[in-house]
Amino acid sequence: MLKNYCIAALLSTLAIGSAAYAAPERVGDFALLDQNGDFHQFSRYKHKDVIVLFSQANSCSGSAEAVSELREMRSQWEAKNVAFLMINSAKDDLASIREASKAQNLDFPIMLDSSQLVADTLSIKKAGEVLVLDPEDLTVLYRGPVHEHLVTVLSNELNGTEQDTMAMEVAGCDLNIVDGSTLASSAPDYATEIAPIIVKNCAECHREGGIGPFAMNSHLMLQGWSPMIREVLLTKRMPPMQVDPSIGHFENANYISDEELKALVNWIDAGAPKGVFSVDPLSNLEYADVKSWQLGEPDFVVSSPLQEVPATGVLNYINVDVELPFTEDKWVKAVQFIPGDETVLHHLLTYVTAPREDFNGGESAQVSTVGRFLEGYAPGKVEAMVFPADTGVLIPAGHKLSMQFHFTTNGRATSDQTTLGMYFYDEKPAHENFTRAVSGMFVIPPHAVNHEVRGTYTIDKPIVVNGLRAHMHFRGKDMKFSAEYPDGTVEDLLSVPNYSYAWQPTYQLEEHKYLPAGTKLLVSGAFDNSEYNTANPDPDKQVRFGLQSWEEMFMGYWTYYEAE
Repeated sequence: MLKNYCIAALLSTLAIGSAAYAAPERVGDFALLDQNGDFHQFSRYKHKDVIVLFSQANSCSGSAEAVSELREMRSQWEAKNVAFLMINSAKDDLASIREASKAQNLDFPIMLDSSQLVADTLSIKKAGEVLVLDPEDLTVLYRGPVHEHLVTVLSNELNGTEQDTMAMEVAGCDLNIVDGSTLASSAPDYATEIAPIIVKNCAECHREGGIGPFAMNSHLMLQGWSPMIREVLLTKRMPPMQVDPSIGHFENANYISDEELKALVNWIDAGAPKGVFSVDPLSNLEYADVKSWQLGEPDFVVSSPLQEVPATGVLNYINVDVELPFTEDKWVKAVQFIPGDETVLHHLLTYVTAPREDFNGGESAQVSTVGRFLEGYAPGKVEAMVFPADTGVLIPAGHKLSMQFHFTTNGRATSDQTTLGMYFYDEKPAHENFTRAVSGMFVIPPHAVNHEVRGTYTIDKPIVVNGLRAHMHFRGKDMKFSAEYPDGTVEDLLSVPNYSYAWQPTYQLEEHKYLPAGTKLLVSGAFDNSEYNTANPDPDKQVRFGLQSWEEMFMGYWTYYEAE
């Protein structure tokens, strides 16, 4: 079956003996990033019939010896719709994994399981272990070494033969993973350990009147929702706005730590015990009303015209010009939107435009455009936008605001009157913010799982970038922002590996990035137009550019000021 079977693996097989069988072993869904920053989710591999998953560790010689056999298997089975992945649960750091990948020619995606939670979910104990996974049923079909039985399991699965889970012992390197049942005996304390994590990462949205679907305002609420909380943590759906932590760092991105993640999951696996406390620490949290001014009373308030939104139907974008009374220049340092009815307001973009400028949003041009973008409202956006220190958006005397509304009907007739509050500098700041959109052209075929798109623009003046925002619609899969310098070197600035249409913030760079004249602004990404994308409106449709959400856009927004 397997050619050139290595001596070490053969001796291991002779010592193992016969395989054991059990009823099909179902496991939970999970998601991880690999060494290249690509996103992998178990349930999103339904376009593949089988996944072969190999447990890798840099220091495990037995793990390295089995790779050649695994590579030979891949050459025979990859064309038969079998995916081959690796997982590193040995807590090897990213740099060493990348080095090992090059040194050992590990030309496989290596998913980084630094918390070891996925290894625990899959009951992986050793490096060198192989799992055969069924992504349709989320089951394990085989666990053991690289072995001839593995080929039998793959053949049976592709032939549609029902089979139990086959298990064989593995003479690999111990990963020192403490299983969930052991950890449950010493579960974190709710009041002193779990509640602070919830306050830090979750409660701002999950509160009464917040944008979360339920309030995390008591132990009872957490306990009741704990299965869902566990699932969204392990699949990286929550907390939202997670970006690749190895690329840049951003003030408003979410970076939940391994320690926090393990504490939450271990506590849930232990049954979400209540512990002892006199007052529930989540019961008395105080947050500002989401429809109040977070920075105090604005210097100037704009109320948009009242918009009637019918119960059903498709609404075109609505472009509204709002005249401003300013007879002198104004510099905006912060902005906040208070939506009239956020259940139908899909997005709102606001630009500063000249008196006779005919504004249409700029999206339909599908080329790079630049303008005085004030700020926008999108799903999930509740925080006021404060521009970086000593930067702002200029409103020249006599200019107006152009507001673009996109409403989506929800079965109930309603109306919207959104309010915009602006906060001004007393003195002119050092820099004026601009926003440039870099777009990519595309025609997405039906059922395409990973349709790649790319857009570029070369700057003719040096700039300093302070914010980046990705925009696609329901088929959006991932987007990356990079700078190609005049000498040909490329630096990645932001990667959104698991794009969600529900979360479209402008990620604010903690350290602003200087880009010299001649630098290419690169935006790359992919769409998932398949039936396996649960948000996809119609996988049978060829998709082109369009303003409505069931059509698509591919736009990377760069916020910057001109360098001196």
